Amino acid sequence: MDKTFKIKNKIIENNLTENLNCIIVHPEINFHLSFSEKILKKVNEICNLAKGINLKIKDIKTIKIRKIIPSYLFGKGQVENIKVLLNRKFSKILIINSEVSPIQQRNLEKKLNCKVLDRTALIIEIFGKRAKTKEGKIQVELAALLYQKTRLVRSWTHLERQRGGAGFMGGPGEKQIESDKRQIDKKIIKLKKELKKIELNRNVQRKQRNKSSIPIISLIGYTNAGKSTLFNYLAKENVFVKNQLFATLDTTMRKVSLFNKLYFILSDTIGFISNLPTQLIVSFQTTLEEINFSDYILHVVDISNSDWENQREIVINTLKNILKENYNEKKIIEVWNKSDLLNEENNNYYKNIISRKKNAVLVSSKKCTGKNELLKIILKKIINIKKKSPNFTSPAHSKKIKALL
Repeated sequence: MDKTFKIKNKIIENNLTENLNCIIVHPEINFHLSFSEKILKKVNEICNLAKGINLKIKDIKTIKIRKIIPSYLFGKGQVENIKVLLNRKFSKILIINSEVSPIQQRNLEKKLNCKVLDRTALIIEIFGKRAKTKEGKIQVELAALLYQKTRLVRSWTHLERQRGGAGFMGGPGEKQIESDKRQIDKKIIKLKKELKKIELNRNVQRKQRNKSSIPIISLIGYTNAGKSTLFNYLAKENVFVKNQLFATLDTTMRKVSLFNKLYFILSDTIGFISNLPTQLIVSFQTTLEEINFSDYILHVVDISNSDWENQREIVINTLKNILKENYNEKKIIEVWNKSDLLNEENNNYYKNIISRKKNAVLVSSKKCTGKNELLKIILKKIINIKKKSPNFTSPAHSKKIKALL
């Protein structure tokens, strides 16, 4: 088998939207054929990320790397092969499914005469495209500046027809990144001050919520696990839902009623992903800290995904990184979602596993199944919180609540 081999699958397909051609390269160190399934999952994810900013994938390559070359990441022959492929596929964008150093990016762009985006830049670009609120846009711009600070990469003129994003793809809507590092530093300071004002406003709102003694439950999960669908399902709202990565960036909070007897605040947060860029964790700190003030956390897991166990671990590790010493496993309720996509055998298998878990439930937000089981767990948690209040009156006399309990 050739050192550089092509993964052919359904990822390369007709893309009806107007976009730019790109080549995706996945560098794999210590490659072994037995890892091919894991590699395919990684490639699938980076391809979905590329589709998230409407790029047209012309080809996908997985390149075996025995030794990382500091100046180019790849070996001389591999760089030449990539150049030939870019020319053959009429592509001016190279996406590398890995972190690329500023020197490697600069050298590759010069050698290949194309725009190079690493995994971090691609994710930030998607965040830029998805951000709708003022806070979200400020957070993405801050992340982009923190990333570009060491690179000072200018936008390419041939990409100027692209709109939105974080600025790596260019476009009339982008803010020109100053070439002077001091100007970037000034901009970063300004954005941090704006976020500080937003944070102070959040603190005021949080104090008001605390006075009302209404419990807060946050939704977390791997991106595209179905958090927003579950949010709509529980809150009877119509929050934007789409089968794409990072469809939700801005925190949405709603007051939810349980049979008009008990209430809680439900908070929908951004999705997590493997190797979530540090710049995004830093810039989205004010958004992510809402999780820190939650009484309970609903961890939504896409049980239909073949890589669900790995995704679950990534979310847990990211959560530990955010909450640090405040991380408490007892506060987490696992919601195994998308059960409607399982066959009967797998459905029964997971039901059997769930039956032995204390804080877990199997649901389908789309088909509205498993709702009573989930409400039962939430209800018990809320009652436990309310019992601590001196004015608490048990709602257990309600027929609907009694039926659940």
